[in-house]
Amino acid sequence: MREALIVWGGWPGHEPEACATIIAGMLREDGMNVHVTHDFAAFGDPSLQRMSLVVPVITRAKIAREPLDNLIAAVKSGTGLAGCHGGLAGSFREEVDFHFMCGCQWVAHPGGMIDFRVEVTRPDDPIMAGIDSFDYASEQYYLHYDPAIEILATTTFSGGHGAPWTKGVVMPVAYKRRFGDGRIFYSALGHSAREFDHAAMRMILRRGLQWAAR
Repeated sequence: MREALIVWGGWPGHEPEACATIIAGMLREDGMNVHVTHDFAAFGDPSLQRMSLVVPVITRAKIAREPLDNLIAAVKSGTGLAGCHGGLAGSFREEVDFHFMCGCQWVAHPGGMIDFRVEVTRPDDPIMAGIDSFDYASEQYYLHYDPAIEILATTTFSGGHGAPWTKGVVMPVAYKRRFGDGRIFYSALGHSAREFDHAAMRMILRRGLQWAAR
């Protein structure tokens, strides 16, 4: 049986424990043996390199060098990595090596909680198959991202909310990438537990988790 590790923590506003519980349920429904912990030391366990998938549900926070290096080595060797919203994009913000691996870093969400459009740009990809573009209410994430990512869905900024220079900027919402032998999936959706009730958001994340998992 494939095994997954979910580590939650950091800023409580993103409801990390509740979101970790939902993601764990999704993975268990898909046949994985899932371990959930609040202890960041789990990233330093040598068994991480045998995991199929690691999911940090962490915004901000700090991590020691040894567990971070172990996580990066595990992904390079083939362990999958996936996250949503603050997880990956907003985790361990001081650690440039972590964000080099993930392929993005969150920098702003003009207007806070707003309505915006998510455009499916790769309907031919299995992660997005059968999902039409949709309206969404959450934080519209403005990211600094690696041009090497494979973008699956985007959003276009209106230039409102006190940030007129962002008008017309097209930003990734969901993407996948490779890092060494590991697969990485990220979705900017999922600010809080209630957003998992959105059918398209949940399906994109669920498929992305499975794609990333070894």
